Amino acid sequence: MAENPAYPVGLRLTGRRVVVLGGGQVAQRRLPALIAAGADIHLVSPNVTPSVEAMADAGEITWQRRRYQNGDLADAWYALIATGDTEANAQASAEAERHRVWCVRSDDAEAATAWTPATGTSEGVTVAILTTDTKSRDPRHTAAIRDAVVEGLRDGTLVAPHHRTRTPGVALVGGGPGDPDLITVRGRRLLAEADVVITDHLGPRDLLAELPSSVEVIDAAKLPYGRFMAQEAINNALIEHAKQGKSVVRLKGGDPYVYGRGMEEFQALAEAGIPCTVVPGISSSISVPGAAGIPVTHRGVAHEFTVVSGHIAPDDARSLVDWPSLAKLTGTLVILMGVGTIGKVAETLIAHGKSPDTPVALIQEGTTAAQRRVDATLATAAEAVVAQEVKPPAVIVIGEVVKVGPTTLA
Repeated sequence: MAENPAYPVGLRLTGRRVVVLGGGQVAQRRLPALIAAGADIHLVSPNVTPSVEAMADAGEITWQRRRYQNGDLADAWYALIATGDTEANAQASAEAERHRVWCVRSDDAEAATAWTPATGTSEGVTVAILTTDTKSRDPRHTAAIRDAVVEGLRDGTLVAPHHRTRTPGVALVGGGPGDPDLITVRGRRLLAEADVVITDHLGPRDLLAELPSSVEVIDAAKLPYGRFMAQEAINNALIEHAKQGKSVVRLKGGDPYVYGRGMEEFQALAEAGIPCTVVPGISSSISVPGAAGIPVTHRGVAHEFTVVSGHIAPDDARSLVDWPSLAKLTGTLVILMGVGTIGKVAETLIAHGKSPDTPVALIQEGTTAAQRRVDATLATAAEAVVAQEVKPPAVIVIGEVVKVGPTTLA
């Protein structure tokens, strides 16, 4: 006769006594969720991992530095038994049974009265997976199912169409450096829920192909040296569509607040009374050098890095950059939007003391299939841009870190 399956239930443990026996890796994995649930956690173990000790030091749990003793489970609502002493585990399990305390055992699931499901969360929804086959319980299998469900909820591919949640307002979403896999899970989910997407040429274009045909996509591309949609027009488009009760995503390359005019759009929306969510993105200033094998910092080479906009030349009166001071820094200099001004930048840095032999790497269309890297020095960078036909978007890295890693990646 088949054994009855476990009955799934959610425990509300806020302020209720929970006893954890053992302070090893199992406890380290389970404690954060118990802490988040607001449980009154009492941990009994002579030794604990450094992470568990940090939880005790922070006052998140009460730690009694000793072995299990009969009576430890009195008045408990829930118990997690995870010591390395099988006999002590059996004794504690028997005590839990006497006191009618639901008890999880890490060493013997069949002897437990409760099992811990593989859990994950996404926007207020908790997914808990339990196997119905008690004879062949495989935590890896349930974890894989949990991951698939949670990922589907996060990226919007597992939302019932008639229950799809659309929140009127605007989300400024950082799309990352170009590779569609480098957008955050929250950004991808908001894209899946959008009615309108206003994007520019630096946003991950491949993601737009995944959108339903019902989603209106507006091209707000600010192409270098070409036609552009004025910032005021972008602001107005965001406001108008949001006022119609639509869920609007402003998809931007990199991070909305790193040379993305995200704050200008946020301010315009605030003045219009439009709710706005900002979703940070992976900035190309760090990710693109990394994808090209260049660490922006490295022990013994560079202890700091500075990110600078190069869209205005150093000799332009509008420039706000203190180029003479940058020339004196010993760390890494990362320049965005600097392909057209690299000649003037190099001249200025050299004129204020930077060595002409300082290594330079120009990384075009980083993290995408079209990525390529051109190496030069400050003295030859401008020449290399012309000779190698380097085009925007490109990230320029100046400093000794350029020579740390391989010049080509597998």
